[in-house]
Amino acid sequence: MSTKPFDVDLFVIGAGSGGVRAGRMAATYGKRVMVAEEYRTGGTCVIRGCVPKKLLVYASRFSEEFEDARGFGWTVPDAQFDWQGLIAAKDKEIARLEAIYARNLASAGAELVKDRAVLKDPHTVHLLKSDRYVTAETILIATGARAFVLEEVEGCELSITSNEAFHLAALPPEIIIVGAGYIAIEFAGIFNGLGSKVMLVHHGEELLRGFDRELRVRMREEMANRGIEVRLTTSLARIEDEAGRRRVTFQDGTQALADVVMFAVGRRPNSLGLGLEHCGVELGERRAVKVDAYSQTTAPNIYAVGDVTNRVNLTPIAIREGAAFAETLYNQNPIAVDHTLIPTAVFGTPEIGTVGLSEEDARKSHARIDIYKTAFRPMKATLSGRRTEMFMKLIVDGETGRVLGCHILGEAAGEMAQIAAIALKMKATKADFDATVALHPSAAEELVLLRSKSS
Repeated sequence: MSTKPFDVDLFVIGAGSGGVRAGRMAATYGKRVMVAEEYRTGGTCVIRGCVPKKLLVYASRFSEEFEDARGFGWTVPDAQFDWQGLIAAKDKEIARLEAIYARNLASAGAELVKDRAVLKDPHTVHLLKSDRYVTAETILIATGARAFVLEEVEGCELSITSNEAFHLAALPPEIIIVGAGYIAIEFAGIFNGLGSKVMLVHHGEELLRGFDRELRVRMREEMANRGIEVRLTTSLARIEDEAGRRRVTFQDGTQALADVVMFAVGRRPNSLGLGLEHCGVELGERRAVKVDAYSQTTAPNIYAVGDVTNRVNLTPIAIREGAAFAETLYNQNPIAVDHTLIPTAVFGTPEIGTVGLSEEDARKSHARIDIYKTAFRPMKATLSGRRTEMFMKLIVDGETGRVLGCHILGEAAGEMAQIAAIALKMKATKADFDATVALHPSAAEELVLLRSKSS
């Protein structure tokens, strides 16, 4: 029997990307680790986020591939799509990944408990399902964030979020998606590609707040080219049931009818009901857990990583924060995660890949900015006849020549942005890009062939 005053060295609440990484690493450093998860191991990304969404994105893009194939000499019969088959295949893959996450925790020596954990005091966790109390020297909050609907909309209970979108019994013939961020854009592309009639509704003046403005405008135009109806400066007032369908009334009094209304208006830190008020853990805007550069909360022995802190809500960042936490506490290697120059992708159709500053932000922070950009019909579209353009843009410091931002719209944009991120992280200059030999024929070669300033 252990003579240590606590049952475990580390108790992790939440078995998502950040919590699992922290728990695994702490266990490999010889710490006694317990991880509690009330739903499914893997968190938002694996179970109801990045992974299943990307699988659905792949499925949705085949409709364009079938169309484009005709321009290359293929005779393609009318394709038939099976929604239930796709969802079953997706569920099988998610179950496989969930088992891997659980197995990795176990192989590292961490104990996984399927239970809801609530803090009773800074060192005590109550497992509600088993009515068990566990004491811990250190506690890590890694509960992520949750999708939500706009409760001010009358009849909002008749809508769904992305959580339910992954488990619809049938592909909706018509869907209204409310939102303009990653999830809204991606699901608009998914449902459109699979054959649904899609309306995207946003209260603001443009999509994708925070992205480079030219990317935002071009993405909206590309979506419209694919038949998605985009309604900006529009808000919902009411949702009503009409013989199993949904009648939506907008604030301006106009109406629309659809089979499904989906809210994709962001996610909120999942900090409610954890007992944080008993432990001196302060919350900030949107009830995000306040942390310092080393993920320590206002309670000295309680830490938090991932979306529950509302710093940068991306899976790779949660993983980085979880690893940095373990290194800092258990390997005498203090690490503060760098939240700058993070590459990101919007897996719409077409997709966006971006890293670094937008033109708007660069102009605010630098005395002189040079812009290099190009828009062109991709080679594939010359034979397919598809109406689409790729767009690439480099933001350059006019005084030092350093590349501050790289923005791409088009096929494989995310893949290109990941590689470009290495160059930007190494503080590459425009001259470095210019000195790089082009890989021909490719779309990516345009990034090293840009010569004329646009401003």
